[in-house]
Amino acid sequence: MGKTASAKPAPGVAGPDQHQGAQVRKAATGGGPQLEKPSPRRQRRAAKKTVRKRSPKTGADKRVHVIYVRLNDSEKSVLCAAASAARTSLPAFLARSGLAAAHDLDNTAAAIAGRRETVSELFAARRHLHQVGNNLNQVARAINSGAWPSELDTVLAATQRAVQRVQDATDQLLQQN
Repeated sequence: MGKTASAKPAPGVAGPDQHQGAQVRKAATGGGPQLEKPSPRRQRRAAKKTVRKRSPKTGADKRVHVIYVRLNDSEKSVLCAAASAARTSLPAFLARSGLAAAHDLDNTAAAIAGRRETVSELFAARRHLHQVGNNLNQVARAINSGAWPSELDTVLAATQRAVQRVQDATDQLLQQN
């Protein structure tokens, strides 16, 4: 015949074993289950929980278009640091900053135009400095051959103006950043 469970538990046991042959492990302390150290995966998950949660976008607000952007290492590190400071992901940071610039086109266009003008001025000043350098070389050649050119004062004044023009354009460019 088959086994029958007794109605009474064995002495010293709280009740009938409901595990039907499965090995039952008791805590070594006798006071209940032991606490296990969380796995590294659970530790990472717990660390990630400090990130701000946002509700998912629905309908027309949902971003469905993907745009690819190429960055060099320094650009990426600057943008990643800015995104981290803003407590957002890099794609979200790029989308928000791009949209902010698009909503303020007058300011953005003025900043870009100002930078273009400054760069154009630097290139023009560089060409001017090159021309003055050629004149200065001709004066130096004349002095080395024993002659005293009458254009010496004019060339030195033009050199000073060209240097000042480059300095002003450089200062202007540095102030924009």
